[in-house]
Amino acid sequence: MNFTQYFMAMRLRPDRAMIQLEWIQQAVDKPEKEVIQQDGRIRRWARIKEMDGRALRVILLADGKTVHNAFFDRNFES
Repeated sequence: MNFTQYFMAMRLRPDRAMIQLEWIQQAVDKPEKEVIQQDGRIRRWARIKEMDGRALRVILLADGKTVHNAFFDRNFES
């Protein structure tokens, strides 16, 4: 996986530091849902069993490989 500088900075936040890279990879590889934004970025969600099924949202750049953001989405609806 590749990461933007924005992702690396956001990963330092206490509310995001616990997000494991394997969970991000799970959302990238096997998303439950995917939406392509107007700017070409790709949103993917995956439920994380180790976090009581909470939905992790991962934002990828248009290349589909570079992670721009990752966070638990409280408002996720499949």
